[in-house]
Amino acid sequence: MNQKLGALTGPIGMALFLIAVQLLALALVAPLGQYGLQAFPNPDSLWNPIIYIALILVFAVVFLIIIRFRAQWLIQAFIVIAVLSTLVYALFALGALLWPAADWLPLFAGSVVAAILLTGLMVVYPEWYIVDLVGVLTAAGAAAIFGVSLSIVPALLLLIVLAIYDFIAVYKTKHMITMANAVMDLKLPVLFVLPMRLGYSYRQSKGPKIEATGSEKQAYFMGLGDAVMPTILAVSANAFLEAPSIGFINIPALGSVLGTLVTYAALTYFVMKGKPQAGLPFLCTGAIVGFLIGCLAVGVNPFF
Repeated sequence: MNQKLGALTGPIGMALFLIAVQLLALALVAPLGQYGLQAFPNPDSLWNPIIYIALILVFAVVFLIIIRFRAQWLIQAFIVIAVLSTLVYALFALGALLWPAADWLPLFAGSVVAAILLTGLMVVYPEWYIVDLVGVLTAAGAAAIFGVSLSIVPALLLLIVLAIYDFIAVYKTKHMITMANAVMDLKLPVLFVLPMRLGYSYRQSKGPKIEATGSEKQAYFMGLGDAVMPTILAVSANAFLEAPSIGFINIPALGSVLGTLVTYAALTYFVMKGKPQAGLPFLCTGAIVGFLIGCLAVGVNPFF
């Protein structure tokens, strides 16, 4: 069966992936805070986003050198280790959320086993639905961990710098495109994959190429970073601001989520017109503007 799906299936599906990552990451705030699982010891330090950006730049340089010397197995090994470790944290926090009375040791042991099984399945059989499942868990875990590790001002600074970096990396130096294409060849969960045709197999596809967030003939693709980075601010708002809430999400965090979705729609509009775009300038801007509107709506000053 190779029936073509509707034109809006991809954009709507990617929006659902984005929403799933945001909601899951926000739900993990409480268990991560309960167990003190943070990437940085002092969430208020402005050095945190600087360190984060520096690591991204170093990783990009090393990544490009590896591509140059055709040692893709090093990329695969690094990403597999990063995914495995992030899954352990995400599954541990998810287990603590679902079974709050459980002891930490069985939860940790179970999360390690589950993370190993999921990572192994992804490596052995990287079909699109497995890559997407692992991608949602990994993206939500990463966004939650960094969100609870960065208070509001460092998180805002990080999103601003990342939006600028993504713009330069896609439109100027274009090294982000080179990195994305190399990773797609390895069939690893650093992007979401949504088929345009029933019967599509990501595992058997032969190295689809992209120019930016968007689509190619057989499937739609969106990098995990486009879901992770704007969600960091929503998580930070939920973790560090005292504000009226709807369920487990406070209003500034909800504003950030909605702002991200609005600019995702704008991003999709341009992509569907055949104009590939860097995702973070849109999505991070939406997250920041939505967050500020949410703060204004409930009279919260996020800076003091």
